[in-house]
Amino acid sequence: MKSDAKPMIEFRDVQKYYGDYHALRGINATIREGEFFSLLGPSGCGKTTLLRTIAGFEDISSGVVMIDAKDMGDVPANRRPTNMVFQSYAIFPHLTVAENVAFGLRRDPRTKLEKARLVEDALAMVGLKGYGKRAAHALSGGQRQRVALARALILKPKVLLLDEPMSALDRKIREQMQVELIKLQRELGITFVLVTHDQEEALVMSDRIAVMFEGEIAQLDDPEELYRRPKSRRVAEFIGAMNFLPAHLETEENGQLKTVVAGLGTCMLAPDQVSFAHDGQVSVGFRPETMTILFDVQTASGREAPGTIEEVVYYGDMTYYDVRLDGVEQTIRLSMRNVFGRPVLEVGTRARIAWNEGALILFR
Repeated sequence: MKSDAKPMIEFRDVQKYYGDYHALRGINATIREGEFFSLLGPSGCGKTTLLRTIAGFEDISSGVVMIDAKDMGDVPANRRPTNMVFQSYAIFPHLTVAENVAFGLRRDPRTKLEKARLVEDALAMVGLKGYGKRAAHALSGGQRQRVALARALILKPKVLLLDEPMSALDRKIREQMQVELIKLQRELGITFVLVTHDQEEALVMSDRIAVMFEGEIAQLDDPEELYRRPKSRRVAEFIGAMNFLPAHLETEENGQLKTVVAGLGTCMLAPDQVSFAHDGQVSVGFRPETMTILFDVQTASGREAPGTIEEVVYYGDMTYYDVRLDGVEQTIRLSMRNVFGRPVLEVGTRARIAWNEGALILFR
């Protein structure tokens, strides 16, 4: 997906009320042609409601929803260039796989032979070639999802809408389907819009992500920027794991902010590590993988501070350590990859913690 691709979907001050409940609060955003775009947020944040306004299943109270440069205000759902894969897949158990996929073609004027070819092509596209005669009720969860995808894609929509389609799958199948969906979207080149509450899923699959809270978009960015430079503490806490330590902004020196951080001491932070104009008491955030434990005679490439290991959680490829820095009441969490020859430390071990000042982010 090119960053200069034309807009496929535009939201212009979209508002949605259910009685007194304000579900969408002035949404302004653009989704590009050929983009894999995710709406991410906790339950009740408005992401599914926003997805349904694209499909035409929900009317908006005010504002404009544009698809391919056309105002969708008076366009019913069945005439929009979109199709949706639902969380439940909505597969008809009494029909075969081919009959399920062909369901959207029931009013299509093409011949039976032409429709059968389209169904076979759609099944091959999602890795189900030869499954047409199989009973839908006999399929696994991952196979049912593929059938739902084939049924949606057979109509060649400009936009495919995905409403938490992998939430019912177990972890291994879900990860496999994520990769397959990414490949499929790249091959087709159409716009995918995914609704999910799974941060990892959004980071893995998306070109860009809109993080939503309480009917508003808190931040819209590519996955790396969203993870490395969240613009608010709320976004930082929602996307992955984040440690926070109390800090105090002191002065500006040579374009950098002199900041005293509990347990870390005085740090010099660049302007892009601060997303607000503020002085006095703040907090500093950093990801678990941006700090490391120094072993034996290792020296720090940046800064280091002493601490004590209070908890150890072993995951095979990774070990997570909860560390209490000297002079700090709360613990911070560090993640260390388990490489050959590196010991897993025990609770109570004194440790040297190293970090780079560039990994720190200031929050209110």
